[in-house]
Amino acid sequence: MAATVIDHVLSAPTAHQLAVANPLVRFIDVRTPGEHESLHIEGAYNVPLDRLAEHAEELCSNLADPVILVCQTGVRASKANQTLSDAGMTSLHLLEGGVNAWVALGLPIVKGTKRMSLERQVRILAGSLVGIGALLSLLVHPLWALIPFFIGSGLAFAGITDTCSMGMVLAKLPYNSPASCDVDLIVRQLTEHGTAESFGPAAT
Repeated sequence: MAATVIDHVLSAPTAHQLAVANPLVRFIDVRTPGEHESLHIEGAYNVPLDRLAEHAEELCSNLADPVILVCQTGVRASKANQTLSDAGMTSLHLLEGGVNAWVALGLPIVKGTKRMSLERQVRILAGSLVGIGALLSLLVHPLWALIPFFIGSGLAFAGITDTCSMGMVLAKLPYNSPASCDVDLIVRQLTEHGTAESFGPAAT
């Protein structure tokens, strides 16, 4: 009998069905520890995107079973996919729509202290800087218009290159990195038990 082919991009219902049917499936949540602490998919391991590269080789060497990469909407998971693919991992899948899609369908989640998503933080900061710069350029000096110019240029560059420097900076703030998060320990748990645990309680 031919082996079942699993699509690279999985809808939330398909990903859930796969995890229930196959206890070896692993969810890796690449959002910030703060976002993960606030709300995450049941059973997901949190390895933030900005820490993923340093653990890519270890993950690649120890995880041969299907891995589903997760973020808030799917953008950061795509970057994580590239990082792990470059390290040689082949059993990678993306959760279409990210945590937002999972929550919208009422699939199993774990809730904690509510925190703002990184994408929302970026929108608020960028919008605030543009507004302040525009106001100062009108009331104080025209050169303040450079602030919205640089913010706008940065957002355009982020869209073209699919990167976000502002997001990466915000991800390192204490608000987004609770002291309780030990990425090295989570990776050890993931690699040591990645072929033994069933789809159940999340690693925290």
